[in-house]
Amino acid sequence: MRTLLTAAALLFTTACSHAGAARPHPAATSQGSQSPMPGGWTSPLHREHPLTGRIWDVKAARFVDAEALRGALTQARFVVLGERHDQPDHHQLQAWLVQALATGDKKPALAFEMLDVGQQPAVDASLAQAPRDADGLALAVNWAGSGWPDWALYRPVFAAGLEAGLPIVAANLPRSQVRDLVMRGPEALAPELRQRLSLDTPLPEPVEQAMRQEQDEAHCGHLPKEMLGPMVQAQRARDAHLADRLSNADTGQGGVLITGNGHARTDRGVPAQLAARAHGKDVRAVGLLEVDPKLREPADYAASFGAQSLPFDYVWFTPAMPMEDPCAALLKRPMK
Repeated sequence: MRTLLTAAALLFTTACSHAGAARPHPAATSQGSQSPMPGGWTSPLHREHPLTGRIWDVKAARFVDAEALRGALTQARFVVLGERHDQPDHHQLQAWLVQALATGDKKPALAFEMLDVGQQPAVDASLAQAPRDADGLALAVNWAGSGWPDWALYRPVFAAGLEAGLPIVAANLPRSQVRDLVMRGPEALAPELRQRLSLDTPLPEPVEQAMRQEQDEAHCGHLPKEMLGPMVQAQRARDAHLADRLSNADTGQGGVLITGNGHARTDRGVPAQLAARAHGKDVRAVGLLEVDPKLREPADYAASFGAQSLPFDYVWFTPAMPMEDPCAALLKRPMK
């Protein structure tokens, strides 16, 4: 059991996300401003896929260019940018979007799933001493010991925010609280926090079952069945907390959240939580998805999210990075 729980803790961090450069697809370039990928793609796989570099407007069911996406996002109060955490092209596109959203006098708060609220004092102290020093910020929050992918991947996003003078918000729940929630249930959290995160409100049964299925698949079927509910609670808590932090950081100029694609989904992730908290304020979510040679149309990707349609407002397709099968080591072990 302990082995399985350890594996669950390691995989939980990455379950929410579902590096000579080649010339990007024409749709990956913007018209009238600097290209989002001036050096071309870093990811080596499937660069010639018909969707690579293209942006899909889910509600309009049509492709748009980068400038149209930028224009749409600048009209939103809150923007949620998804990612695969270890995908360098995703972070380059996020950095371009952060730059595009911080135009003129607009200074939206820039929040990160990768930083938890306990690190906010270190963030503030670092920025007070050196407001543009991205590497100094990484040292201040001990990024190297955080368990997140290499700092070089995330540096462009932080650097874009700091260069624009955006407030940096540590948005996640501390891992200790997530662990307590998983191991001891909602009662492990203070009543005020539990209520604020809506953990005392049951999910609709279809949503609960879908989220349990996601957790089971994310943990390769090796998570004890009695742990599925607590892991769903932890996912809910993180979604709600990320939404709270982004909403509370809004001083009238909105906010941008950098997070995994699982948290960025509009049906039950952070955007849904924001919509419930910030009534009447426009929320837009962008999923950054790697192409799959077996999936040739945007609608084909909905099934990977257990949904009838893609759970984002926009999807930007990129080539893919090689990825080791996270289940391979677990599947070699007998279930206990």
